Amino acid sequence: MVRTRVKICCITSPEEAALAARHGADLLGLVGPMPTGVGPITLERVREVARTAPPWAEPVLLSSAETAEGLAADVEASGVRTVQVVRHVAPEVLPALRALIPGIRILQVLHVEGPATLDLVEGYARASDALLLDSGRPSVEEFGGTGRVHDWSVSAEIVRRSPVPVFLAGGLKPGNVGEAIRVVRPFGVDICSGIRPEAGRLHETLLRAFMGGVAAA
Repeated sequence: MVRTRVKICCITSPEEAALAARHGADLLGLVGPMPTGVGPITLERVREVARTAPPWAEPVLLSSAETAEGLAADVEASGVRTVQVVRHVAPEVLPALRALIPGIRILQVLHVEGPATLDLVEGYARASDALLLDSGRPSVEEFGGTGRVHDWSVSAEIVRRSPVPVFLAGGLKPGNVGEAIRVVRPFGVDICSGIRPEAGRLHETLLRAFMGGVAAA
């Protein structure tokens, strides 16, 4: 049986990074400057936190830049090697980013607002190392941390069609992550607000319960 990978997002400090890694996180999401959402920190802070990550927990920068040059600047400033592109950027942007930073790993977000998202899969999968399905609304500059569940039937179809690994995000929490994994069958899951009930702080009991739900699925 293939183990479901886990990305704990909205990490804001070395202490949160250590806590998430201790409980088995495979990736640590570090939210750079963002128009909306949970847990944005400066790129300098991203670099500081990323330096503390243990070898088994890959730091991932979330960037809202729209151009290859903007994304590359964010990556260079933060010192990471994996970037999560939260906008539905133009088709030429991701290949241009690879040309600017050879070896960069790209996690492209698809915001699942309905069946029309299926039309985006082929193009973005061709240029990305993995896709991440979230519940944002790019039309109103909303790119994550919404706490909303989207249509998992669309997500499941994206998983079936995608030639690259797919992470599922959007409204996940300890109580529904098992069902989400069984329905969608993603390569990995991603969580932010579902384990941050108190002023956005990472809650260890909820984190432990979430990881338990993933393991039991």
